[in-house]
Amino acid sequence: MEVGITGLGRMGANMARRWLRAGYRVVVHNRSRGPIDELAAEGAVATYSLEELVANLAAPRAVWIMLPAGDVTERAIDTLIGLLEPGDTIIDSGNTNFNDDIRRARRLAEHQIQYIDQGTSGGIWGLENGYCLMVGGDVAAVSRLEPAFRTLAPDDGYLHCGPVGSGHFVKMVHNGVEYGMMQAYAEGFEIMRAKTDFNLDMHAIAAVWNHGSVVRSWLLELAEEAFRQDPDLATIKGYVQDSGEGRWTIQTAIELDVPAPVITASLFERFHSRQDESYAAKVLAALRKGFGGHAVKSSE
Repeated sequence: MEVGITGLGRMGANMARRWLRAGYRVVVHNRSRGPIDELAAEGAVATYSLEELVANLAAPRAVWIMLPAGDVTERAIDTLIGLLEPGDTIIDSGNTNFNDDIRRARRLAEHQIQYIDQGTSGGIWGLENGYCLMVGGDVAAVSRLEPAFRTLAPDDGYLHCGPVGSGHFVKMVHNGVEYGMMQAYAEGFEIMRAKTDFNLDMHAIAAVWNHGSVVRSWLLELAEEAFRQDPDLATIKGYVQDSGEGRWTIQTAIELDVPAPVITASLFERFHSRQDESYAAKVLAALRKGFGGHAVKSSE
């Protein structure tokens, strides 16, 4: 089988490697040359423009996009529209908003180009463990490329969720759930660390929880490894970014009148982590002093 991919970051490059290991002909493209040459040394076909990528694929072509959501992906699709032919397929495997998928699919249909959205989970571990794939698109289009999806995924780690947009929708909610799980772990370990008279070992606790506990998970395994390397996490700044899916999950919950307090709170905690000093906390301190005469700490 033959596939093309543009966007050779940590996940895109490893997707290409999984296909290469399975004997696929993989045509690769990236904005910078280094990752292209690296994969070419492993057997991929190197191309240095989208025009060259398309020219090196036989029809009907399948081009995976693994780029940041938004303008970068939009520009790549704009370019590909002028290069691809009827019957070709674009697969967006990044973290795209499902509403953008639906809009793009309608636009591409005018050119008789198929569009598939691939929600991809697995991070930097996907090369060895496989990627959990949540795919949305027309049944015929998805079925034609199902061998490539199954090659990327571990056993039982691939699902055709439904029509265009459904794959990224399910991945969006997946990431919202992930936000809540991570926040719960973070709060739990902070409570235990605050109980200084017990002198608790965070690494040992994470390790034991990973054996038979109802809260065991891959995220907890990652916490266990982090505590093993740096018990106090002294080398890590408590600044947590978000890539958009949590926000989209909450916006969708509001539109559907579905309560999502845990996911919402976990996103707002990420905002809190980015403040050197919380102005809201200052307001709280001032109010407590005002009504109850509670002491405040000086900022000097």
